[in-house]
Amino acid sequence: MSAQATLELGYVARAHGLRGEVAVRAFDPASETLGTVDRVRLRLRSGEEREYAVESFRPANKEDLLYFEGVESRTAAEALVGAKVLVYREDLEPPDEGEFFQGDLVGLVAVDEQGASLGTVEEVWATGEVPNLVIRAKGRPELVVPFADEFVPTVDLPAGRIVIRPPEYLDADGPEGPAGGSGDGDGG
Repeated sequence: MSAQATLELGYVARAHGLRGEVAVRAFDPASETLGTVDRVRLRLRSGEEREYAVESFRPANKEDLLYFEGVESRTAAEALVGAKVLVYREDLEPPDEGEFFQGDLVGLVAVDEQGASLGTVEEVWATGEVPNLVIRAKGRPELVVPFADEFVPTVDLPAGRIVIRPPEYLDADGPEGPAGGSGDGDGG
């Protein structure tokens, strides 16, 4: 199958005000995508999906405030809290050569330069200058790798694979990771 028709952009964090506006938190705080599209697809917590026309958009601190057509009360907006916000690929400008939609990286099989499996890219955290890929595999510690050429020499979307060059301290044999770590490895 080729690329998905939609890309997950963020989630509805809360209702805002009394007239049906919602606050959407994008996974990439720097993303301006919601300000460029006329429609979104929401995947509700129940699994149901609905398409909504975007009536208005305004950026706010750490989130974007949107009115969706047909959502006209706080109660209607509250029913959308927790929904995943997806945008249609066809509504977006294609990425430039060597650039990727972050949503396309999720689900790729991560391998090291020798081809050994490291797990699957399950999340992309956009918390710093470059996004971080979160790679998970059953029975192995979570691997967080900066999405930079130094650590990610190859992305092969058609093959569903990404080559990872883990930071040097992660190359050690065994699941313990670096000695003297922060001690919060169980994730609490």
